[in-house]
Amino acid sequence: MSGQAVIIGAGQAGAQGAQSLRAAGYEGRIILLGEEPAAPYQRPPLSKAYLQGTLSADRLALKPEAFYAQNGVDLRLGVKAAAIDRKNARVAIEGGEAIAYDRLLLATGAPPRRLHCPGTELTGVHYLRTIADCEGLRPVLAGARRLVIVGAGYIGLEVAASARKAGREVTVLEAQARVLQRVAGPEISAFFESLHRAHGVDLRLGAALSHFEGRGRIERAALMSGETIDCDAALIGVGAMPAIELAKDAGLAIDNGVTTDEHAATSDPAIYAAGDCASHPSKLYGRRMRLESVPNAIEQAKVAAANMAGGSLVYDAVPWFWSDQYDVKLQTAGVAEGADETVVRGDPAAARFTVWSLKEGRVLAVDAVNDPGGFLAAKKIIAAKTPLDAKTLADPATDLKSLAS
Repeated sequence: MSGQAVIIGAGQAGAQGAQSLRAAGYEGRIILLGEEPAAPYQRPPLSKAYLQGTLSADRLALKPEAFYAQNGVDLRLGVKAAAIDRKNARVAIEGGEAIAYDRLLLATGAPPRRLHCPGTELTGVHYLRTIADCEGLRPVLAGARRLVIVGAGYIGLEVAASARKAGREVTVLEAQARVLQRVAGPEISAFFESLHRAHGVDLRLGAALSHFEGRGRIERAALMSGETIDCDAALIGVGAMPAIELAKDAGLAIDNGVTTDEHAATSDPAIYAAGDCASHPSKLYGRRMRLESVPNAIEQAKVAAANMAGGSLVYDAVPWFWSDQYDVKLQTAGVAEGADETVVRGDPAAARFTVWSLKEGRVLAVDAVNDPGGFLAAKKIIAAKTPLDAKTLADPATDLKSLAS
């Protein structure tokens, strides 16, 4: 297939889309637009190894820069798309240029949710999504006395672990009753609460931020309770919002992200979407969902690219996620929403166990702590919709590999 494909967003989904277009035999021109000055790179290490200084910048790159030229990908960095003109099939770029497309892929991601309270403009208040954000946060690990983290999700807890490794005092504020409440069940929350407290994190649950205080630079965080906490820096990690403005302004359908069908196509058949910004129908779960994960970005972008090149692939992969905190790896397969029964296998006290979430005898999701074998078996069981009962799962003698096969 020939023509011109334009990809807006040079993150994991955008870079994968460009690579997969070529792999699918697309012979036309490919233009990959990225707002950041850096070539496409991995984001997960920004809260862990790269933040800690144990991973170099060149190892963050998804591909060597030469890859793009060698594969006929016109990589344009520091470029922001301003609008999509669907009638004339053009993307307007800030500065006046317009780029024509035959096929367009939206891979705009999901930037951090911003807090709107007094003091967020103070020096020392950080968000974390980009290399530039990470470079701004790195000195905190080297020199700050106390870091306050707002939000006990993946980002907040991973940065807390990195900061404690660096010897910083860390206070984590979570407005909800438990950590990871949006993405994990009570058993996993309890384990990570204990883990962080054991490593010296001052973890405050049910603690809502009111505002930050300081004279030019942050000096303290003020809670709704009236308490204040002295600090030298703060990280805000309260989730992310899909970047849908371009799609919405262009009149594309929106439903908790850019609405796509099972082929990753939007309401305009010439435009596709993939990654954190895209909402897709899941046959596996019987509902629409938007996922913020690297595996989803990669696999959805592969499907979108293949179909942009003339294919008809369907996207319905088992969602999975991971988080590294201290010496613990959490791997999650599936989505637990709607579960009516929970089974724990293994020993949380030994930091090696799995939590299985079931609904009417079907496994919806599994959280695996330092148990890669259990995680891999769970992915297969979820994909196959293998019927299981709680007693079978709870029996330590049950061989998960045999169930998965």
